[in-house]
Amino acid sequence: MTNTRSPRAAPATKNTRSKARGAAATPLHFAVVGGGMAGVVCARTLVQAGHRVTLLERSREFGGRMATRRTEFGGFDHGAQYFTVRDARFETALRSNATAVVRPWSASTVRVLDELGRVLASAPPPTEPHFVASPGMSALVNLWAQPLAHPELHGGLLARTLLDTCVTRIERDALHPEQWQLRAEDAQGGQQVLGGFDRVVLAMPHPQIHDLLLASGLAPELRKALTPVHVAPCWTLMVAYPQAMQPGLPHLGPQWNAARSTHHRISWLARESSKPGRDPIERWTVQASPAWSTKHLEDDAERAKAKLLKGFAEITGIRATPTHAVAHRWRFAQTQTPLGQSHLLDKALGIGACGDWCLGHRVEDAFVSGLEMALAIA
Repeated sequence: MTNTRSPRAAPATKNTRSKARGAAATPLHFAVVGGGMAGVVCARTLVQAGHRVTLLERSREFGGRMATRRTEFGGFDHGAQYFTVRDARFETALRSNATAVVRPWSASTVRVLDELGRVLASAPPPTEPHFVASPGMSALVNLWAQPLAHPELHGGLLARTLLDTCVTRIERDALHPEQWQLRAEDAQGGQQVLGGFDRVVLAMPHPQIHDLLLASGLAPELRKALTPVHVAPCWTLMVAYPQAMQPGLPHLGPQWNAARSTHHRISWLARESSKPGRDPIERWTVQASPAWSTKHLEDDAERAKAKLLKGFAEITGIRATPTHAVAHRWRFAQTQTPLGQSHLLDKALGIGACGDWCLGHRVEDAFVSGLEMALAIA
């Protein structure tokens, strides 16, 4: 998007709308494993094209790294912090039906800090707006997932979703060997077998895709293609200071709302309460650097929290004890070496893979990957 106004209103691109108008010549049944941005976009596109889709997500809600941690002090975007828009298809989708949740974030000029929190520079005037979803980043994926989760409210679409469902194996269907079945486990450890799938899309972190295919004894060439991809982990700290909600004390610490840091532990800080549609309580999301997160990947959460709190205080000068402080570990957070193409597809098997790791680490990368996966596999 090229301006700072929020997008105008109905999802889908020209390609997906044209497919949706004419139902698929031969409707197929797809399993899409993964309910983040790439998986939801892929599933929506397939349904719009007239196919039947079962979307499976191992967590309790959609979003993946477009996640929002809800607390009594307000939400934290502890994964993706914001997104930009460069692809015309992404812009069209946002303008189509996301105006209810997408807002520009005024913290587009990001500070660059040294080890002690001193401003080294301000990023140059932004050439593109920064957007967030409101009331949290997960709102955008949740919005686009609604027709899949509640097809009865959207014209009886051929879709269903299964949350809290972890796929453990892909194998040929026992009754129809030309199709696939999935073995899965629910949150309580219950086992189930889901069958009758013509195609399978894996919209997950690439190591999880590799391990699932390996456990299934499938797609060695596809597994090999994943080898060059490298995605770094990230420890994220979430802190809240409700004591700052006092007359004459609008916030604690620095005047800026977002910064990149050269501190050896911390690479990004954002004042959550500065984002549109957020609760006013002073809250910060702090993301550790890829190098530090890798080195401390197996630290327990309390140890990681203590170290990041120390770094946060050094950078911001906020030495008050937060009322709320939690550390979260993302094992697969920021793509360092992408695949270099929008998706992978073994046409003979009818198994594809997609995700932001195919193209980079931006929200838009996940959108494009899911869209092009759907257009290729259908």
